[in-house]
Amino acid sequence: MTQLDATFIRRQFPAFAEPSLNGWGFFENAGGSYTCQQVIDRLTNYYTQTKVQPYYNYPTALKAGAAMDGAYRQLAAYLNVSEDEIHFGPSTTQNLYVLARAFRESWNVGDEIILSNQDHEANAGFWRRLEKTGIVIREWRIDPETGMLNPDALDALLSDKTKLLAFPHCSNIIGHTNPVAEIVSQAKTANVCVVVDGVAHAPHGLPDISSLGADIYLFSLYKTWGPHLGLMTIKKEMMDTLPNQSHFFHKHSTRKKMLPAGPDHAQIAAAAGVAQYLDTVYEHHFSEPVDQAEKGRRLKKLFQEREKSLLKPLLEWLRQRDDIHIVGPDDPALRAPTVSVIPKNKSIDEVCEVLAEKKLMVGQGSFYSTRPLTGMNIPTDSGVLRLSFLHYTIEAEIAQLIDGLAAALD
Repeated sequence: MTQLDATFIRRQFPAFAEPSLNGWGFFENAGGSYTCQQVIDRLTNYYTQTKVQPYYNYPTALKAGAAMDGAYRQLAAYLNVSEDEIHFGPSTTQNLYVLARAFRESWNVGDEIILSNQDHEANAGFWRRLEKTGIVIREWRIDPETGMLNPDALDALLSDKTKLLAFPHCSNIIGHTNPVAEIVSQAKTANVCVVVDGVAHAPHGLPDISSLGADIYLFSLYKTWGPHLGLMTIKKEMMDTLPNQSHFFHKHSTRKKMLPAGPDHAQIAAAAGVAQYLDTVYEHHFSEPVDQAEKGRRLKKLFQEREKSLLKPLLEWLRQRDDIHIVGPDDPALRAPTVSVIPKNKSIDEVCEVLAEKKLMVGQGSFYSTRPLTGMNIPTDSGVLRLSFLHYTIEAEIAQLIDGLAAALD
């Protein structure tokens, strides 16, 4: 069985050779990953060689446009969607703001949407605001003990007035991976549009979106080793029905229709570096020539096997402690390596202070997930201590984290 070559992987990320970061264990990857060299190179090249308006009929502008086109084409191939179904925006939050406004134009007062209270606020807030305009919000609630969503509870919420279902692929607090394809299939029996927030899932391997069936899928490229952009896929037949949110003369432009302002040319060009990184990793680990969609599936399996091998000893150690509470499932087979915990005998601030002394970068707070915290009766003012890592994390860093937690909790 092919195993991830962590040494090779870490050579793709300049952060691991940065002197100021030497000795630090990075465990706030859910807030944003390190950036791979391929993305940095493309961003630098764009700013130094092609920082002009793209697509005009002179060589530099044509080169700039080609760099942007490459990002649409290469990422579409990895996500297993068509090129015209890829859309870049400033962030996932802003992409959802635009989507909510677009959908509302075609809905009537009394129409219903289903939202989970497991959502990160980016995939909840703007949909919920539509309640002020007469849209009915129906809530799909998590189990207050486990934080998990029960797909069986969804049927009771669906009705002939349901227009849309929005839920996360994986919560950035609870970590449980939802069965997206199963949930999408349920919703499609009622002819409901499905929007999936993949922000907390995509960093652990880009999804095969066609196999999931979602009409719209969103994630943040700055959490998948890339530039600070939001990427969303919208099925072409869905996109054709959505009203233009850009300048009136862009109504027939697939790339600009959901962009109220102009795109960030340089960052879009740099986004192709994410696909180039995956190409590089695939070529190092596999010899069989396959298309990008299959590369993505194999690499996702490779990444997740690596992550779960690192997650297992961390969860085992946490389970043995009686002075800390694990939020969500403690089985590595059921969750992403985004582990939220609550110390029982010390404040999170006290624990984080010691962890920083031990050169550990961790997160604390609510992470825009006040709704799932409230649903689990966890105070939102203190929130949780979040420990998150990716496939480039190594065993020595997991050991460093465990040692740091032991010192902080004792």
